[in-house]
Amino acid sequence: QLQASGGGSVQAGGSLRLSCIASGLTFDRYAMAWFRQAPGKGREFVAVITRSGEMTQYGDPVKGRLIISRDNAKNTVYLQMNDLKPEDTAVYYCATRRPSNPNTITIKGTYDYWGQGTQVTVSS
Repeated sequence: QLQASGGGSVQAGGSLRLSCIASGLTFDRYAMAWFRQAPGKGREFVAVITRSGEMTQYGDPVKGRLIISRDNAKNTVYLQMNDLKPEDTAVYYCATRRPSNPNTITIKGTYDYWGQGTQVTVSS
């Protein structure tokens, strides 16, 4: 089970930190990812972090502003969101998957487990 939290409403330029706590799985065996879905749009890849946390990858729209990290001792993955823009408004989902081809790590259809989502709203 994945439980996301930390969403809210902020003005452009502000910051938020999302958290996702995992249960029922051996956390340090799973890469963890964040996706987002804006109203009327498909679910978009945001960021992913490897099991040990030594490698990360980001979607182009968020590079340089959002930072993914994890604490394996707390079974938690974070998304630090800085310099937020109105186009970042979306429901943010954490996700993970069974070990798979690393070349597909940004593809939402390869993820098996999803959190319930947390709403982020950025006003101009």
